[in-house]
Order: sequence, then structure tokens, then C-alpha cells
Amino acid sequence: MPHHVDVHVGKRIRHRRWLVGMTQQQLAESVGIKFQQIQKYETGANRVSASRLWDIAASMEVDVGFFFEGVEAGQAAADAAAASPTKMPARGGPADLLGDKEALDLVRSYYAIPENQRRRLFDLARVLSDVA
Repeated sequence: MPHHVDVHVGKRIRHRRWLVGMTQQQLAESVGIKFQQIQKYETGANRVSASRLWDIAASMEVDVGFFFEGVEAGQAAADAAAASPTKMPARGGPADLLGDKEALDLVRSYYAIPENQRRRLFDLARVLSDVA
């Protein structure tokens, strides 16, 4: 069973990769490995060495510390979920919003909209969420 820190670091690699719009293949090529290895890192199946994490961070233009942000909170949430597995996240959203690809794609698309239209869309979304 993978260590919770390895799983967290893998999720943060995937999260950053999605944010910058990079594929697993592109990331793998930039650090000189096969994309299958990136898949294993992202799932926590394989532990990322310090030097490889350094290369990944440089490739995605982020500090190495980025991959460890929230590791304590992530463990606390995992412990709480294990104690109460039937508890639903607030407002029906995913428990790990930044780990959800659909949410990240939505945010990326949202910021691609011109500001005046984005404001109107935001107001509409707020009204719709209050109705639901």
C-alpha cells in the first residue's frame, strides 16, 4: 500500500500538470522518462525520488515545496473519511476540488472568457447554485 505522502505528491503533480495544460507525455519528455512512469507517480504507485521531483518542478515552473502543500490536511481528511465513509462533501461537490479534472478544466475555461462576459457567467452560476 502506497504511503499517503507519495499519493499526495502524485496528486499534486497531476494537479499542476493539468493547470499548465501539459500531457503526461509532454511532462515525461521534458524530464527524460516514459509517460508510464508519470502515471505511476501520479497514482502514488511509485515513489518520486528527490532529483526527479526537482526536475518535474523545474519543468512545470513551480517550487518543489508545491508538491507537499496540504499534505497534513490531506492526511487529516483521509483519516476523517475512513472514520465516516458515508459522509458527503459540502454542497455535493468533490471532496478534493483541486484534484478534480473537470473542476480544473472548468476554471481554465472560465478564465479564457473575456472579463465582462465572465462576470455575467459568474452571476448566473451563483443564481443557479442558490436555486439547486
